[in-house]
Amino acid sequence: MAERANAATFKGKPLTLVGAEVKVGDRSPHFKLVGNDLSDIDCTSFHGKVRVLSVAPSLDTPVCAAQTRTFNKEAINLSEDVVILSVSLDLPFALARFCGAEGIERVITASDYKYRSFGEAYGVYVRELGLLARAVFVIDKDDKIVYAEYVAEVTNEPDYAAAFKAVKAAL
Repeated sequence: MAERANAATFKGKPLTLVGAEVKVGDRSPHFKLVGNDLSDIDCTSFHGKVRVLSVAPSLDTPVCAAQTRTFNKEAINLSEDVVILSVSLDLPFALARFCGAEGIERVITASDYKYRSFGEAYGVYVRELGLLARAVFVIDKDDKIVYAEYVAEVTNEPDYAAAFKAVKAAL
């Protein structure tokens, strides 16, 4: 598996991301995740819709929680043709607890804990931390990547405006 040394940092310390970098124009890589109810979610689950993949290390951290809340808040203004998935390695039980406590209703939280296929497929698995790096991907209705942001410093939030611009262009 490809490794990209110094592809991101955590509090200034260099990190190695495992998996190839996903780029605009690429076909969406295959993945299989687990939802809050322990059901499987895969790359075809929302075929025909624009998908936002909001990737975070753990929703139990302030920046990750803020990222998920922001996507949930902005989702209210989006068409039903848009699905936002918040992906982490958190257990489904923790994700369900977070959604209930935070009132997350428009973002679907999903975990890579069981199949571990997402992190490497999207090149966001952090070798040093055993977590996923912060990133945002937008996939159009034809399964093409139309936006990809690997956040350089994992403790920073993503560029929400750029992601939503890509979503609107994909509709």
